[in-house]
Amino acid sequence: MTAKRAGAGAAKAAGSAGRKPQYRAWFESLHEPSERYGLDEVVYTARDGGLLQVVHDLDELRKTSGDEWKRRFEERSHKNEWPYGSGVWGMKEWVCPEIDNENVVSMYEGHSNLFWAERYGREIGVEDLWIKQCGNSHTGSFKDLGMTVLVSMVKEMIARGKPIPAVACASTGDTSAALSAYAAAAGIPAIVFLPRGKISVAQLIQPVANGAIVFALDTDFDGCMEIVRQVAAKDGIYLANSMNSLRIEGQKTVGIEIVQQFDWEVPDWIVIPGGNLGNVSALAKGLDMMRELGLLTRRPRIVCAQAESANPLYLSYQRGFQVFEPIAARPTLASAIQIGNPVSIEKAIDAIQRYDGIVEQASEAELVEACAHADRTGLFNCPHTGVALAATAKLVERGVIRKSDRVVVISTAHGLKFVDFKVKYHSMTLEDIAPELPNPPIELPARYDIVRDEMLKQIERRFGN
Repeated sequence: MTAKRAGAGAAKAAGSAGRKPQYRAWFESLHEPSERYGLDEVVYTARDGGLLQVVHDLDELRKTSGDEWKRRFEERSHKNEWPYGSGVWGMKEWVCPEIDNENVVSMYEGHSNLFWAERYGREIGVEDLWIKQCGNSHTGSFKDLGMTVLVSMVKEMIARGKPIPAVACASTGDTSAALSAYAAAAGIPAIVFLPRGKISVAQLIQPVANGAIVFALDTDFDGCMEIVRQVAAKDGIYLANSMNSLRIEGQKTVGIEIVQQFDWEVPDWIVIPGGNLGNVSALAKGLDMMRELGLLTRRPRIVCAQAESANPLYLSYQRGFQVFEPIAARPTLASAIQIGNPVSIEKAIDAIQRYDGIVEQASEAELVEACAHADRTGLFNCPHTGVALAATAKLVERGVIRKSDRVVVISTAHGLKFVDFKVKYHSMTLEDIAPELPNPPIELPARYDIVRDEMLKQIERRFGN
């Protein structure tokens, strides 16, 4: 397939004209490998009520060497060949191989940059700190990576004659934005259930603008999740939340990208915020595939960072994962991870255990100060990234993360989606928070002498030796 995206229609047609894919993948029960379903079946859980996982034909994939996979992924990276220029679909054989290229719904997601946080890392005591900027994507969060796969599969299913009237999700903001955009691009109706008054205006307007049917419900995320489960079970609406394992297939490319960006060398630590916990299991799954297929020989350690107000995984970790109990999540500025009963808990615990992982938490004060501190070094963080940064700083302070370790913090969303908490921080109006680094605008009359005196005073106060 050599068609370039000079014309989208021509490229897609050329991409779909190739031979039948030789790679296969299917849904499989976590507990019973013999229980399998096709990826085009409308199924979300196994017969025992547990989650499914997508399993790939690794024997077929192993017929290609690890070095050849590296070469292939590098060759496709940042190119316009449809659909392989996407950071997700450039790994199509590892993600969802049996979708016709003409049914791929992509916005060339992925390929998000690694920000070398040299100054911030030095200030918290680690020399090799990087921020994976997953918020630098079409809808401003890492959810694009999973939604491109799910919506593409839905388009494929509709093309195969499956009667799917709409796709729906419960969301605290980012999932709804991704679903709405990709569904709009595909011409598929999208339905969104949001907890009323608990997401930012920037997050709310995204599904509204993309034409989704938006319901603002008087409940929290867990309540919205219960509604969307009923809609999926009783009304034939396709479920787009992370309990749908198709999402994980796209999100797992984050881990692969990180290693690729370091010339296929594995960092010592990857720190990721956790709410519904699909991202944690996805990260591990991408790393697992690289090990299985010969692209890496060692594992990084994974840290899942939770807000103290919504920390069921942290509480379970403190008990050695001997017991897990859902909680009633309390309000947190990190609203996207305000989840007390995460659907991917089993997969997340497995990932943490296999990757010698740690679960850490951050208070509201810790997450806002971590954001403010990092922002002072050139970043512009969402509150969920603040949770991960705070957890990183705590582990560095305790000596768990060493000064010489290479650490990658995954930033899950763009800071511009969460400006309200930054405005309140710098105007010193955040409830129960006394900001350490407020920087409100200085209001002065438009007179040179007054401005000059204040300017020199501020330079000396802030930057003087």
